[in-house]
Amino acid sequence: MKTRFLTLAGALVLAALLGSANAQAAPAVGFVYVGAKTDGGYNQAQDAGRQYVQGHVPGVKTNFLENVPENAQVTQAMERMIGAGDTIIFATSYGYLPYALEVAKKYPKVTFMHCGGAKLAPNLGTYFADMFEAMYLSGIAAGKAAPDGKIGFVAAHPIPQILQDINAIELGARSVNPKATVTVVYTGAWNDPSKDVAAVNTLVDQGVSVVGMHVDSPIPVIEAARKRGVKVIGYHFDDMRFDPKGWLTGGTWNWGPIMAQTIREVQAGTWKSQAIYGNLKSGATQLAPFGPSVDPATRKLILDKEKAIEQGRLQVWAGPLYAQDGKLLVPAGSVLPRAQVDAMNFFVQGVVGSLK
Repeated sequence: MKTRFLTLAGALVLAALLGSANAQAAPAVGFVYVGAKTDGGYNQAQDAGRQYVQGHVPGVKTNFLENVPENAQVTQAMERMIGAGDTIIFATSYGYLPYALEVAKKYPKVTFMHCGGAKLAPNLGTYFADMFEAMYLSGIAAGKAAPDGKIGFVAAHPIPQILQDINAIELGARSVNPKATVTVVYTGAWNDPSKDVAAVNTLVDQGVSVVGMHVDSPIPVIEAARKRGVKVIGYHFDDMRFDPKGWLTGGTWNWGPIMAQTIREVQAGTWKSQAIYGNLKSGATQLAPFGPSVDPATRKLILDKEKAIEQGRLQVWAGPLYAQDGKLLVPAGSVLPRAQVDAMNFFVQGVVGSLK
C-alpha cells in the first residue's frame, strides 16, 4: 500500500511537472506583413521585432509572410499559418483588423495581436505606440531647418495615426517658428514609390524646404528629397544612410519588447486582451539619430524636450490647442483626452490641406 501511494504521488508530481512544461512551451508565432520585410520602413520595423523575439524568447519559432494585401488574402495567410501550427499571430498592418477579428472568432484558441487597431476580441489584442511624441521633436528640427517655415508631408491615408503625426510635427515646428506650416499631400497607398516621388516633387514645387512622411517605405521619399535638395524627417526606421546630408532626425519603432512580452504572457497563461500603448519613455518609439546639419543648440533643445516628455512635464496635446480653422479645441491648462487622440479627425492650426 505504501509503495502504491508513493507511485501515485510520483505520478501526480510528474503530471504537474509536465503540465508546467507544457504551459511554458515556446509557441510557434506567425507575422503577416503588408509589404516587404526589407522596405526600410514599417514592415522592416515589424520584422526587426520578430528578430528580437527570435533572440530573446528561448525556443520560440517564428515565421512570416510578406507582401500580403489588406483584403481576403490576409485571411488565407493567417489560416495557412494556423494550419502549420502557429498559436500566436501578429497581424501587423492597419487594414488587417476586420479580417483578424473574423479569423479570431473562428479560432478561439489562437492569440492574435493587431498593430494600431481600435477593436478588441477575447483572443485579439492590439499594440501601438505614441509616435507623435517623436514627431513633435522632429518638428522642432524641421522648424529650425526651414528658413521660411514651409514643411511638407507625404501621407498615405487620412487615418488617426497619420493625422497625429502631421499635427505633432506642426506643433513642434511652431514651438520654435510661429510661422511654420505643414502642407499635406495624400498618395492613397501605403506603398507606391511613384506616387511618393510625385508627392515630394509637388511639395517642393510649392516651396517646402523640409519633407516628412508616413508611408510604409520612406526610401523613395528620402531619395526624392535628396534629389531636390531639401531636408527630410525620417519615419519607421533609421534610414539616414540614404541621405546623410539632408537627414534631420525622425521617429523609429522598437516593437521587439512588446512582442516578446506578449509571447511570454501567452506561455504563462496570463495574457489578456487589451490595447497596449508604448511611447518614448517605454522605448517602443525612439528618436532617430541627428543628421550633421542639426546644430548643437537645436540638438540640446530637442533632447531637453524629449526628457520633458518622458517625465510628463511636456504634453504634445496640451492646450491652448487650435483647429485648422482657428477654433479652440483644448483650453490652456487642459490636455486633449486620450480617446480623442486615438480617434483624431482634425488638423491643428498651421496645417495646409484637407482631411480627405
